[in-house]
Amino acid sequence: MLKIIAYPLSVLYLLLFGAILLLFHPLQWICFNWFGYEAHRKSVAILNLCLLRCTHILGTTYSFKNTQDIATDRPTILVLNHQSMHDISPIIWFMRKHHPKFVSKMELGKGIPSVSYNLRHGGSVLINRKDIRQSLAQIAHLGTYIERHQRSAVIFPEGTRSKNGEPKKFHTTGLKVLIKKAPSALIIPISINNSWKMLKYGKFPYGLGNHITFEVHPPMEITENTEELIAQVEQIITKNITSIK
Repeated sequence: MLKIIAYPLSVLYLLLFGAILLLFHPLQWICFNWFGYEAHRKSVAILNLCLLRCTHILGTTYSFKNTQDIATDRPTILVLNHQSMHDISPIIWFMRKHHPKFVSKMELGKGIPSVSYNLRHGGSVLINRKDIRQSLAQIAHLGTYIERHQRSAVIFPEGTRSKNGEPKKFHTTGLKVLIKKAPSALIIPISINNSWKMLKYGKFPYGLGNHITFEVHPPMEITENTEELIAQVEQIITKNITSIK
């Protein structure tokens, strides 16, 4: 019965989702071209708040636990597990004062109103997963960028989303490049739960009545032993993932 109800609600959600993207695309262009970076950043934050709120149609609720005192005058690297596209908007909105920038696949850089524009102009980088050299060069560029401007890089070391909440083994190369290029950055582990349930039926319809949680863990300083540091980060994140199928 719940899946049957999910069909019309999912259609309504997608219509609203698409309308928000279409509305904010020209707004982003105006903010970026007429008023500059800060106006564009704020428009993207509000866009993602709207995208987050429209999931309430599906009965989705959010808890974002962040009791950490994270400095805004130095770069940060946000390291998260990955469960669905619904991981993105809460990070952009709730961590907005840290100016989050993403490592995203190249395919998202064109054809999607608002989303593609932000990825191309907002400081994020687009990688070709089939081209290791290009991917690492772009990640290095992002690391240099956040080090220079005291902003945040968001990386999902699992590489692809978990379809059942079960954490995947971290691929550490990209994270190592970010650490090398942003040596003054704080590492911020974040655990995500229940986001995968939005796609428990596949791409359509969406899952209903999910409570998605984010937990921001204490910041970690970069150390000389990068391997050990990343292992600690992975352990902190994965031990707080409880939404496994």
